[in-house]
Amino acid sequence: MQPRIKPLAALLALSFAPSAFAIDQLAYLDPVLITATRQETRVSEQLSDVSVIEREEIESAGQSTLEEILSRQPGIEFSANGSFGANSSLYVRGSSGSHVLLLVDGMRMGSATSGSASWNRIPASQIERIEIVRGPASSLYGSDAIGGVIQVFTRQGDGPLSFHGEVGAGTYDTASASGGFSGAQNGWRYALNLATYTTAGFNSKPWTASANKDRDGFWMNSLSGRLAYSFAKGHEAGISVFYSDGESKFDGTGATIDWRNRNSVSSLNAFLKNTLTDFWTSTINVGSSMDDSDELRNGVRNSNFRTDQRLFSWQNDFRTRVGNFLLGAERLEQEVDTTTAYAVRERTNNSLLGGWTLGYEAHRAQVNVRRDDNSQFGDKTTGSLAYGYRFSRNWRANASYGTAFRAPTFNDLYYPLRGGFFGNPNLKPENARNREVALHFETGQQHVSLTWYLNRVENLIVWTNTPNNVGSARLEGITLAYEGVLAGLNVQASYDYLDAKDVDTDRRLARRAQNRVAAAIGQTLGAWEWRVEEQVSDDRMDYPFGQPPKKLGGYSLTNLYGAYRFAKDWSVFARVNNLFDREYVLADTYATPGMNAFIGVRYSPK
Repeated sequence: MQPRIKPLAALLALSFAPSAFAIDQLAYLDPVLITATRQETRVSEQLSDVSVIEREEIESAGQSTLEEILSRQPGIEFSANGSFGANSSLYVRGSSGSHVLLLVDGMRMGSATSGSASWNRIPASQIERIEIVRGPASSLYGSDAIGGVIQVFTRQGDGPLSFHGEVGAGTYDTASASGGFSGAQNGWRYALNLATYTTAGFNSKPWTASANKDRDGFWMNSLSGRLAYSFAKGHEAGISVFYSDGESKFDGTGATIDWRNRNSVSSLNAFLKNTLTDFWTSTINVGSSMDDSDELRNGVRNSNFRTDQRLFSWQNDFRTRVGNFLLGAERLEQEVDTTTAYAVRERTNNSLLGGWTLGYEAHRAQVNVRRDDNSQFGDKTTGSLAYGYRFSRNWRANASYGTAFRAPTFNDLYYPLRGGFFGNPNLKPENARNREVALHFETGQQHVSLTWYLNRVENLIVWTNTPNNVGSARLEGITLAYEGVLAGLNVQASYDYLDAKDVDTDRRLARRAQNRVAAAIGQTLGAWEWRVEEQVSDDRMDYPFGQPPKKLGGYSLTNLYGAYRFAKDWSVFARVNNLFDREYVLADTYATPGMNAFIGVRYSPK
């Protein structure tokens, strides 16, 4: 029986809340999202291209790394230079790996020297949910958010004290274990999670004569935790922590040299949230993050690059009869400590940001603007404007325009003269202008979306012997995505067409496919659960340094997952990745895993 729509719609219209057309959406298809507006907003009310991955989906996907989970999503690809735990890059809508901002529990993560995040040091076992925003978001988060924002929320819980745990083993001598507890009582909320992972890996460069022919293994230990206390209604203070430490072997120069990368990442965030009036909420955050990378040559440190970031923010949310307003101020302090002699080792960025969202009857609008004042290159203003219209209960459309930028890294600016290469302190930020249009069809159990986007990135920093702002890229694409239930089956499917080119040379950007298809189908039948994943990609181009361009062939991968709940809170699960043992390459000269399997036991109260 459908709810009585008209009286409720009239009531919502009076408060400028979202249209009642969205009322019949089921919660699992219409979760609340924070990242796209910095305020709690349901997916059906978003004017950005977004996705939410919940803990249940992470478990049934059967993947152990964050980049593998993300690569199954629309508009996202990744490449890895080696075996498990190796350096990897994430491409959102064809943008480069340094054009995607990673947040962990609201804290910015990544290296200020390389400009990229350590995706391979965020284990799936520590993740509660993932929020994905595709497209520019500098008007909300500042530098780096040209292609999108990925926010990871570590595991947490409510209700009575509960425990969870998982152990397993698989091919490549892989073993993992994780466990923790969470709960809430007398105003307190708490959680603690520990995890360990190890694998012997595989030979990542079997075709290179000068590379070491041993297996390239990887280990990682991690923890996350949070503690919060609500000392009065609408008033809460808390702290969250994440830490991960791992070491991966890789093949560099020399057939007998043992090369390893030791990489630790962490975040620590304290918050105070106060509902000051019935329409005003204040949130203060003080946090820090670290990305510390050591390169080891035969067990001796060859180089070290460490980035420390400290964030201070104050966000104010106002709910009024003419929409929701956001006013905020942030200060970001970045400092690098390396074995390389940089002329400058620290910088600051002060920001002011504002936003407005409005939902009135069938109309929805969002406006954001941000001003960044950086100690290295001065001021930068970014903004975005979006409008959406719901034609009926099932159909809605939206269009948007936004600008973004990426600040030059410390390597770009201050890399000292070494081997003929050196930085350029006169570099300007990279700029982006994006426009997109989307059409959505939604019912209680279905969501279909068609999105077109065109992102022009200018002042690209291109390295020869020294970097200069000489490049530009044109990223145009179409994404068709489906999520829902068909004949009792949970189905997800997407098709991406991407035309990502260097405007100056008219060459395709490296490691981006023009056509990609990802699909998953699964079902829960009593105590049994199964899922089949398929990923198809056409050819890509790669441009090895000092060599002619290389074409990387297309590939198709099939993954299986199954689980059986043999007791109330206990289940056994298994997965097989690359079922048909396909040979494929994500980066020139680097191998990828063959068919591999993993089996484990999980304790998870429902």
